[in-house]
Amino acid sequence: MGEFDLIERYFARPAKRSPLGNGDDCALLAPAPGMQLAVSSDMLVEGRHFLSTVAPERLGHKALAVNLSDLAACGAAPLAFTLALSLPAVDESWLAGFSRGLFALADEHDCELVGGDTTRGPLNICITVFGEVPAGKALLRSGAKPGDDIWVSGTLGDARLALEAFRGTLALSAEVFEQARRRMEQPTPRVALGIALRGIASSAVDVSDGLIGDLGHILASSRVGATLDADAAAALVAANKHAPGSADLFTREVLRTCALSGGDDYELVFTALVAARDTVLQAGITSATAVTRIGHIEAAPGLRIVDARGVPLAQHFTSFDHFA
Repeated sequence: MGEFDLIERYFARPAKRSPLGNGDDCALLAPAPGMQLAVSSDMLVEGRHFLSTVAPERLGHKALAVNLSDLAACGAAPLAFTLALSLPAVDESWLAGFSRGLFALADEHDCELVGGDTTRGPLNICITVFGEVPAGKALLRSGAKPGDDIWVSGTLGDARLALEAFRGTLALSAEVFEQARRRMEQPTPRVALGIALRGIASSAVDVSDGLIGDLGHILASSRVGATLDADAAAALVAANKHAPGSADLFTREVLRTCALSGGDDYELVFTALVAARDTVLQAGITSATAVTRIGHIEAAPGLRIVDARGVPLAQHFTSFDHFA
């Protein structure tokens, strides 16, 4: 099968929202009046960002999800995306599964494929996503102020649990492993929450490389510091408990590490005024997304990590570095 046959069979779709989609040298996009275009790119490389054992349908989902998560962090609604795909060989079964997972999530968010490229080479997926946000309403990393609450959406650390199980450093039951693995391979982009937080959140970023590192981007861009409750974050590891009141499955140190350093969560960490707490909670309800306060912004530079009693932790936490 040649390049253009491959595209036609697995990726060609008529444009519905965009003025021009696949088939020309460029696609054409038309944001609504009063909107700004939000653009983001993410690359996934086999062995670096995903394992060779991942099901192609889940990989198709994740490839788009990580980009939609960037739009969510900006408060932008999805419009369209392009796909650049490098394949070691034409595997029609793999392509069918990958495209099925990709388009299922794209359809869920009304985000259409408008172009891209394919070539032979190591498995590498690069998506550029386009969204729109009202002019002047985008959520940025640079707006946090001393006194703001720090919030996070959803759950944390489950993807890291799955990774440690793959590495052989943690033993998980089949049920817990599948729950954690699904969070690693099929993250949920918090697009509805990001849109609901327009005009409420003072800053936002998505948690891709780990809570500590990604919160650090807000602190650096906003020129502030923070205190973070490690145990409030650790309590958000969903795979740790299967029923309310059940005993912890993992040690406190493991939970803290997974929640703070894990990465691949694709949740939103954001800040907001203390006076906006009820409004933030309502945004969570509106978007059907749990939100949890895990700390506060301070004027003094640096990140201070404490336990539930407010005692500073000696444990060292890091985040994923693409070149480490």
